[in-house]
Amino acid sequence: MLRLIRSQGRGFRGCVCCQRRFQHHHHHHQNHKSVIAIRREDVNVWERRAPLAPRHVREITAAGHKVLVQPSNRRAIHDRYYEKAGAIIQEDISEVSLIIGVKRPPEEKVYPHKTYAFFSHTIKAQEANMGLLDDLLKKEVRLIDYEKLVDPNGYRIVAFGQWAGVAGMINILHGLGLRFLALGHHTPFMHIGMAHNYRNVSQAIQAVRDCGYEISLGLMPKSIGPLTFVFTGTGNVSKGAQDIFNELPCEYVEPHELKEVSESGDMTKVYGTVISRHHHLIRKSDRLYDPLEYENHPELYTSHFRETVAPYTTCLINGIYWDPHTPRLLRRLDAQRLIRPIIPASSSPDHGCPALPHKFLAICDISADTGGSIEFMTECTTIEKPFCMYDANQHIDHDSVEGNGILMCSIDNLPAQLPIEATEYFGDRLFPYIWEMLPSDATRPLEEEDFSPQVRDAVITSNGKLTPKFEYIQKLRERRESEQILKKGGMKRVLLLGAGYVSGPVIKYLTRDAGTQVTVASNLLNQAEDMAAKYTNTIAVMLDITCQESHLESLIKDHDIVISMLPYAFHPQVAKHCIKMKVNMVTASYLSPAMKELQKNAEDAGITIVNEMGLDPGIDHMLAMECIDQAKADGCTVESYSSFCGGLPAPECSDNPLRYKFSWSPYGVLLNTISPAIYLKDNQVVSVPPGGALLDVTKPMDFMPGFNLEGFPNWDSTKYAQPYGIESAHTLIRGTLRFRGFSSAMNGFVKLGLINTEPCPLLGHTASPVSWKELLCRQIGLSTSVSSSFFEDTVYERVGRDDFRMQSLRWLGMLSEESVPHADTILAAVAKHLEAKLSFAKGERDMIVMRNDVGIRHPTGELETKHISLVVYGDPNGYSAMAKAVGYPAAIAARMVLNDELTTKGLVVPMTKNIYSPVLKRLQEEGLQCITKSTLSE
Repeated sequence: MLRLIRSQGRGFRGCVCCQRRFQHHHHHHQNHKSVIAIRREDVNVWERRAPLAPRHVREITAAGHKVLVQPSNRRAIHDRYYEKAGAIIQEDISEVSLIIGVKRPPEEKVYPHKTYAFFSHTIKAQEANMGLLDDLLKKEVRLIDYEKLVDPNGYRIVAFGQWAGVAGMINILHGLGLRFLALGHHTPFMHIGMAHNYRNVSQAIQAVRDCGYEISLGLMPKSIGPLTFVFTGTGNVSKGAQDIFNELPCEYVEPHELKEVSESGDMTKVYGTVISRHHHLIRKSDRLYDPLEYENHPELYTSHFRETVAPYTTCLINGIYWDPHTPRLLRRLDAQRLIRPIIPASSSPDHGCPALPHKFLAICDISADTGGSIEFMTECTTIEKPFCMYDANQHIDHDSVEGNGILMCSIDNLPAQLPIEATEYFGDRLFPYIWEMLPSDATRPLEEEDFSPQVRDAVITSNGKLTPKFEYIQKLRERRESEQILKKGGMKRVLLLGAGYVSGPVIKYLTRDAGTQVTVASNLLNQAEDMAAKYTNTIAVMLDITCQESHLESLIKDHDIVISMLPYAFHPQVAKHCIKMKVNMVTASYLSPAMKELQKNAEDAGITIVNEMGLDPGIDHMLAMECIDQAKADGCTVESYSSFCGGLPAPECSDNPLRYKFSWSPYGVLLNTISPAIYLKDNQVVSVPPGGALLDVTKPMDFMPGFNLEGFPNWDSTKYAQPYGIESAHTLIRGTLRFRGFSSAMNGFVKLGLINTEPCPLLGHTASPVSWKELLCRQIGLSTSVSSSFFEDTVYERVGRDDFRMQSLRWLGMLSEESVPHADTILAAVAKHLEAKLSFAKGERDMIVMRNDVGIRHPTGELETKHISLVVYGDPNGYSAMAKAVGYPAAIAARMVLNDELTTKGLVVPMTKNIYSPVLKRLQEEGLQCITKSTLSE
């Protein structure tokens, strides 16, 4: 391989036009010789390359030109060799007209009015180098950028691509050795070091061959299975990587053969496949590939690499040039699917040797485009720390190759690891153009220089201006700066805990803004992935909050705000991590005592934790406070407050004895029916004891006569007098709405002892099945052998001789020989049974009804009652009403915190105008609209 490259280089005098140009300049400079300097590289400790090798310098000095070389102990080719070739080693290079290097000089070392050639990395308006560009313009420097030296076909003339490929491949083989070791396997790859550890490439190749020899002897552990290497791109990068790969006992296969060899290939070989565009790109509409159309409209295409190639790949070597309009090779979501553990076979082929956690182990991203063709490669690695581990939870660990995930190597200055070969190779490509650069005088107008089109088109700055071809850089800069001002800190990252039924509206609302990314974390990864597949800018992660505490913390740290849609008992745990990491938080649950204890800590951390931001609690508070605050502003007093709310099936879906359906676990709904309640009626505190008395105080609700509603009080309503500021009210009640018939049917359950939270071994998961009839006999003290008629008569007595309750039990199969579901308690078994019998069928919709009645006494003595009604229907194939009413408020609150509209520190509830006013307005825009009416009386 080396010999081939060297011989290519030796022919550089053979090109006729270069020969002519050379003779022309040679003649031109007999009387006026030019001076050229090779500057010292000082931007990176690993930069040991030079733009020309000693043999190139010899030709230039032989032609009568003066070459200065700045001394450097870091350069891989010793100063002595340059001196032997006729160069003068000296620090001061101020006399020269042309200064060449590999990488950018520091601004303070740039001489004015000179011609410079180096890789400036400014043509995409790269932020890090804009200061340098300004300096070059100010100092009227003529900059020739190697990246823009292209031949008539648009291919780069001077580039290190091939050496990037060579170095990258050596590194990733070394990395695989370390990764296999971390997974418990010694492999022949352990004999390969990092590319920069070798004196030259032939030594590295020798190490690769030694490794290959051991593989061919069958020394790879069997449990690892055949290794497959996938090369993307067809340019120099990919070729260089393949040159190294070819030193292993390799066999190339077509992409469609990859699956077969990855499962049952020969263990004394490694397999390679080269992926071109036509292998993985397909039109989104009809899955075909048209190369010409793709060139012009890449946005119409997507890649099926993730399905057809990636699952059978051990190591991906990526050399694609990526443009933001082109489809990605791998997205974040794909990474998670690829790192799912393989289900191991019952017996491992290598005794005592662990099989691999997953097939896809490593990526060498030689293109090093952050966030590019491999979306989750968001940061480059370095020669000092060449590898990082990327796990399914978006977490990147730079300090270890252990644990779960994909090993990634994405060094952006790979050729610096092979400085001698890279210098020789690069110099051969650049050399023919040096002759025309030599006489360049940066004080003369560019038009007067005798440049070939190749060199002229590579001049970015000259005479204090961007050349016409590069004026776009300024526009790019302006656009980026205005976008940054707009975004104020780039992508906003939201962590949503829970992928349940409420998550859809939350994600939909937040990701409408292209600058927001949502991470959905759930212990059911497939649920989270379904969400991620449905919405843009959404990624899924697996998180079991009960056992992955440290993982939860690292996730929170990476985000700007956390929305917790977990059961309320988990909120304090999440909040503690948010306080520690100083990250804001939103929940839709009641502000529990355990949360209240965190008030001071949240304030001290300077974060906002918004609670009660859903339907009930949430929208109810906001509607109440809007009405109460307005009444006070008008000089009125609030005399009564009654608020009832219920999540129900739409009337056409309420055809069952409970007139109710469950869109999530019914356990809480059932438990609620035996809870106590306290409310205020005409200045009397009414107390309802626990155990089902609640169902006896249920009243018909006639405020919406078209719905057949009933209501019962909720927990302790009296505690709202103070936060609502309505201590003046003689009546204060908050309650739950159901369709008429619910309470009566539930009452039957209570009377039969079915709402029972005591442990019940009889229904345990290992116990033999019990029928409903047997369970009821046991609950009401009958022998299980009684006759059916006696059993039913006894139940009839027990439920208060109520025909409707009997019909309900019969309809639900709870008087039959049907088996009771296994559960820890009777209540849990009833909940499981009802969930199966009374769930929403496809195409059915739910409904939310909320009604607030507020009695307001005007200064004139007049009594006005405000009737505030909210009715929301679910969309049969879209979001449920409950999801909209809980999800949208939480999402709106999160957006307000992200945009600094809501900056109150500590624990916040939506009872103040700065919160409820904008939230209610935005809920209207999402279709949650209230109707307010008034009645007046003396």
